[in-house]
Amino acid sequence: MWPNVTWACPGPDERGRAGERDVTGEPLVLTDDPRPGVRRLTLNRPDQRNALSNALRGELFAALKAADRDEDVHVTILRGAGPCFSSGYDLKSDLGSDRPYHTPAGPAAWAHHVTQGWLWIWDLAKPVIAQVHGYAMAGGSELAAACDLVYLADDATVSHPVLRLAGTPDFAVHPWLVGLRNAMEMVLTGDPVDAAEAVRMGYANRCFPTDEIEDRVLDIAERIAGVPAGLLQVNKRWVHRAMEAMGARTAIRSVPDLQALAQQVPEVRERLGNLTEQVKRTAADAPDPTTGGPDPDPD
Repeated sequence: MWPNVTWACPGPDERGRAGERDVTGEPLVLTDDPRPGVRRLTLNRPDQRNALSNALRGELFAALKAADRDEDVHVTILRGAGPCFSSGYDLKSDLGSDRPYHTPAGPAAWAHHVTQGWLWIWDLAKPVIAQVHGYAMAGGSELAAACDLVYLADDATVSHPVLRLAGTPDFAVHPWLVGLRNAMEMVLTGDPVDAAEAVRMGYANRCFPTDEIEDRVLDIAERIAGVPAGLLQVNKRWVHRAMEAMGARTAIRSVPDLQALAQQVPEVRERLGNLTEQVKRTAADAPDPTTGGPDPDPD
């Protein structure tokens, strides 16, 4: 789908994930350098709506690390192939095995694991831009939120239907991005938010017409790439440190412990065995943020 791209290679200390491919034989992450100083990564599981399997996350982290180490790269764009950015964690896969990095076992181990990965994006030297079209759902919305800048196509929605079924967000950054009242509504309803509302809340920077978003994001990235990489690192770092001074990192890392508590709620425990189908039904039944009617089935 994307011309003139190649697959991403991990750094030498990664766990041998170079060139992992999905069942179709296609690489899981595509990489290209469309403008000077700009690296672009494309999640490449369009038939699975870019569901975040452990293999895909491993390839993504390896590609981000490679970009961070490349002196010619000043900024990275992250987007999804096919009809959406990402439908979230791949609940049909075995998320308990072959994780891309070690985190301790125990209650809410998965939430602790993915939270560590998304916070790692904050700690990269170079800024990462999320370019979102279609929808960013559940874990996909968490990945976008972990990026330093977020730009949405005007057809995009952001949602977390799992919150109606099975606990807290794994990456609970909402209050620092959108404020108390908006965060509360997002997590208590799990309903989709359209692009304009996501920008108004502070989840995203701007939204652009769908047919313009690629060029508009490239223009912004090229503008950023004109700044010395070392200066970008310092300015990225102080913004995140200001967030941390307000307690963001500590609070985000504590939420998985509440996730463990949520999984002891009897109604939640009943739902965990068939979560994938229930998430699909919940997403399909959610109100469309633009019309108030049912949201189209993401599949």
